[in-house]
Amino acid sequence: MHESVQDYYGKTLQSSSDLKTSACCDASSMPNWLKPLLANVHDEVMARYYGCGLVAPQLLDGLSILDLGSGSGRDCYVLAQMVGAQGKVLGVDMTTEQLAVAREHQGWHAERFGFANVEFREGYIEKLDALGLADNSFDVIVSNCVINLSPDKDAVLREAYRLLKPGGELYFSDVYADRRVPAEVRDDPVLYGECLGGALYWNDFENLAKQHGFSDPRLVEDRPIEVTDPALAAKLGNIRFYSATYRLFKLKGLEPACEDYGQAVIYHGSIPGSEHAFTLDKHHFIETGKVFPVCGNTWHMLHATRFAPHFTFIGDFSRHYGLFEGCGGGIPYDQQTAAGAGGCC
Repeated sequence: MHESVQDYYGKTLQSSSDLKTSACCDASSMPNWLKPLLANVHDEVMARYYGCGLVAPQLLDGLSILDLGSGSGRDCYVLAQMVGAQGKVLGVDMTTEQLAVAREHQGWHAERFGFANVEFREGYIEKLDALGLADNSFDVIVSNCVINLSPDKDAVLREAYRLLKPGGELYFSDVYADRRVPAEVRDDPVLYGECLGGALYWNDFENLAKQHGFSDPRLVEDRPIEVTDPALAAKLGNIRFYSATYRLFKLKGLEPACEDYGQAVIYHGSIPGSEHAFTLDKHHFIETGKVFPVCGNTWHMLHATRFAPHFTFIGDFSRHYGLFEGCGGGIPYDQQTAAGAGGCC
């Protein structure tokens, strides 16, 4: 499977316009603060981009970032500007051709930024220990439409948890299915290369994340994927796919469910680009200055991470009131018709 993916992304695809579906395409709404950072990325790097979401979480200044499956380096060069001269970004990828593009323009980006803080290494995201990366060495780990391509997703999540510092997060976009993908779809090289064959059933993903210590996966945004190629659609049958961005925090003390302790937070409006409100995830749009009730897990995610200085915290864990209202099950993704069709970008 590694060889099939390397061939697809190294030789078959020469630019994002060669994609046959919209799965590996970023249809996210681009925030205004991110546009000038993308404008500083070399055109060739941009042309070889195959991500499906935005993996640029806020408050990264001075932090250490790892990009799993960094490809041509687009996200690395965006993140390099966000972490600044005191931060560092490491991109890991197994595709020689993609790494060559990323490395060719390192000097160009260093001159444009005024500092050099990006490194690229060749390796497998399931075998990060082979690269000598130490435990608890990264503040944030990102990945953009790559984990679905891994034949050993269990190892990817295990390694990500090992490498994150306490309070750090895995913030990544990927493709998920509404059911388990059958073998005939998984084994199709085009469907696998297009990020569909290797997609996890969403509930299997959430359970796998919990097994490796990411106790409360938080969905940030999602969109349905439409496959308009008749031949590919026929192979997929009734399976529905979604592009989704999650944030997984490495935190002790998170509970399996959202429990109510009568807690609340007040956001100060002090995070750049989020002066009026802060979005933690799809269900937590926290307006500035407003008392916002939260469950115990959300309280921890804000109190024990880099976000803490930007909030006032109300309450403690001395009294329990049961499950936090709205903590339900079922597929978490929006069910409306997919936006965009066919080959894209």
